[in-house]
Amino acid sequence: MEEYLQSSEIIDLQHPLVMELAQKIGSKYQTYEETAQACFEWVRDEIRHSYDYQMNPVTCKASDVLQYKTGYCYAKSHLLAALLRANGIPSGFCYQRLSINDNGEPYSLHGFNAIYLPEIGWYRVDARGNRQGVNAQFIPPKEQLAFKIQFPEEADFQNIFAEPLELVVEALEAYNTWDDLLINLPDIPLKSFKEYGIIVNKARPMEC
Repeated sequence: MEEYLQSSEIIDLQHPLVMELAQKIGSKYQTYEETAQACFEWVRDEIRHSYDYQMNPVTCKASDVLQYKTGYCYAKSHLLAALLRANGIPSGFCYQRLSINDNGEPYSLHGFNAIYLPEIGWYRVDARGNRQGVNAQFIPPKEQLAFKIQFPEEADFQNIFAEPLELVVEALEAYNTWDDLLINLPDIPLKSFKEYGIIVNKARPMEC
């Protein structure tokens, strides 16, 4: 689990802003599960999704997400991981490939988290922020993410990465405004999954 507790350039959990919030949340709860839920709900509800609120700048580092109080799903997952790891709770990064407009092409990656809870194991949560049609919750062992797979070229990755995917970080760092990133969201085509070592949860047959 050590790699899922590490600080990094993006998951900068040792930044004073991140540490202050992590300690503030962690001091209120006794168990891993209570602390994990509180961290999840804080990021889900207090950090505004860049597209939903049309907010700038585009953030990537956990500390920047916290400072500017906004981020795309990927960036929000970076902050959640930092808060969890600062509280000694292993956390990683998960992705889905989803239709951007819910009607087929184009597609993009969607980022969220997995949390290791001692009594349950890995438990996936999505702190992208609830809105009409999106109701992500922390109710282990039941998983309630923001989105479900609907189309043949969508995919739910089994992988739990210790660090964010490089192409996600590159996209977040390449654009300054929410609308510029919106038309350049990161994606991995199905034919490239093997190249990235991606394993897919196959709820139904997929055409690769």
